[in-house]
Amino acid sequence: MTYLEQLKQDQALVEEHLQTYFTGAPAYQSLYESMRYSLLAGGKRIRPVLVLESCRMCGGDLVEALPFACAIEMVHTYSLIHDDLPCMDDDDYRRGRLTNHKVYGEAEAVLAGDGLLTAAFGVMLSPERQALGLRAMTAAGILARAAGEDGMVAGQILDLAGEGRALSLEEVEAIDVRKTGALLMAACEMGCVLAGGSEQQREAVRTYARYLGLAFQMRDDLLDVVGDRGKLGKDTGMDAVREKSTYVSLLGLEGCGLEIQKTTEAAKEALAGFAENGFLLWLADELARREN
Repeated sequence: MTYLEQLKQDQALVEEHLQTYFTGAPAYQSLYESMRYSLLAGGKRIRPVLVLESCRMCGGDLVEALPFACAIEMVHTYSLIHDDLPCMDDDDYRRGRLTNHKVYGEAEAVLAGDGLLTAAFGVMLSPERQALGLRAMTAAGILARAAGEDGMVAGQILDLAGEGRALSLEEVEAIDVRKTGALLMAACEMGCVLAGGSEQQREAVRTYARYLGLAFQMRDDLLDVVGDRGKLGKDTGMDAVREKSTYVSLLGLEGCGLEIQKTTEAAKEALAGFAENGFLLWLADELARREN
């Protein structure tokens, strides 16, 4: 099996499992519809794939890791719904179609995000996960810290505070390590923990994901300038409109491209101690040259 086939297999597994959530018909059915509208809107599913493949690399069971992979995608989706709101980035399109609040209204979009965030922890700490014991609790704690006030939420507030003013490269990195990198680091560490990985292995996968997240955001900044709106599924040029400091504005197009290569190599070097690291090395290179 090629790595691309492995990626597609992982994505299909995640998609199939995500389809099983929020399928009831309660009196508040529109809430479920709103949650599923964004959760099942496609995307690369990078975070759940990282959970699965970090678990695999550390010798774990993908079936046990799958609910946790879906949980982190729920958290990621909630963050996108809220990020698109008029009080945040005020975006009209996400993944090639109208954002949640454009379809369901702002109030229901907020509640859909709230529902997804809460459901994620219900999935990880459900009675079905009892057999995993401390591993499940540890994985849930990792995600809670990554998504919370010192992680992704902190990155969002720093990002909002930085609009309209010039930031240094260090300040931009401080935002991106939290806003983008926190969930990627959590995904890799969760997979490692679920497989029973050592502290040394947990630190290695966190380092990999930290650099992966920075390279991912640099590529995002680059695509916002030179990307194809049709491939991206969202408007381009929005960083300039919001007067945001980005890797492109600070380093230029060529400098940003070189930094993506450098940071991607640093991510790959972090996994040197793993025997079965091929897929995650390949994935780092794929993300560094992605077009969407």
